[in-house]
Amino acid sequence: MNDMSKNFYQLAPDLTIFRIVNGMWQVAGGHGYIDHELAIVDMLKYHDAGFMTWDLADIYGPAEDFIGQFRRRLSALKGKKELDRIQALTKWVPQPGRITRSIVNENIERSLRRMSVSSLDLLQFHWWDYNNPYYMDALKYLSDLRDEGIIKHIGLTNFNTERMQIMIDSGLQIVSNQVQYSIIDRRPEVKMIPFCLAHNMSLLTYGSLCGGLMSERYLGRIQPSTAELNTLSLRKYKQMIDAWGGWNLFQELLSTLKRIAQKHNVSIPNVATRYILANSAVAGVIVGVRLGIVDHINNNVQVFDFCLDKSDCDAIDAECTKSNDLFETIGDCGDEYR
Repeated sequence: MNDMSKNFYQLAPDLTIFRIVNGMWQVAGGHGYIDHELAIVDMLKYHDAGFMTWDLADIYGPAEDFIGQFRRRLSALKGKKELDRIQALTKWVPQPGRITRSIVNENIERSLRRMSVSSLDLLQFHWWDYNNPYYMDALKYLSDLRDEGIIKHIGLTNFNTERMQIMIDSGLQIVSNQVQYSIIDRRPEVKMIPFCLAHNMSLLTYGSLCGGLMSERYLGRIQPSTAELNTLSLRKYKQMIDAWGGWNLFQELLSTLKRIAQKHNVSIPNVATRYILANSAVAGVIVGVRLGIVDHINNNVQVFDFCLDKSDCDAIDAECTKSNDLFETIGDCGDEYR
């Protein structure tokens, strides 16, 4: 049986996360109706299985409220001590504009209330418009809240390497950046990962399973129609596949991943996740949870039952050499949002 204790990552001296992070973007809409009671029951299942780290945001619909309800339910069932085992990594995503200390305080206090916590484990800051300079003010005020203990650590979401350098040069203390990183989207390898390794920062990665497209379900299938891509995730990552090299090349990659998966007696998503986790800058891979609809707990646990060898990685990399260079066509991490 797998020793789950080996599958944690120390993001900071006082913050250790499970390396598969439960992503809550899916509760924000566009992924099917979420029944609140079934969602809380599923959250308890994930927790009991050892998946105790959650990724969410103030803009992910009821995600922060779900964390609050989940914490209250867990405390009632197992006692308040059990709450110390949870890590809830939220985001603040303000509309770009002038940022004051009171605006920051008000928004962080709202997250604290919704999540039923006295401090935030990690606040991952996102800013839509680099031309609007107030993001540096926002980070300064967030740093003040960290110094007061209201926020334990500050991370980023979808900032590029150039902006991270500006932050470091300004003396800001950032522990992580959340970016898209998968076998097909390898843009972090160009600038972001070398920067993180040089500055003792870590990456939390999303899109590593291409919204579910990187799985047995799509192996051997003709290109799905828009109507068949019935979630926001599927539509988003199908566009990334198109930019990367198209459906036929993606089928070649899936076939290669399937051969590797069969060799290790695991699944295609397991191989895709393991490949990203093998990078030393990656703290955790965020795998979306469709609470109350479907769970992949049993499959996700298998990620830690094997390691990819050199021949596996070489086979994957060989497929990727046939693709377009997304760094050239899209730009650095997060540039697609600006």
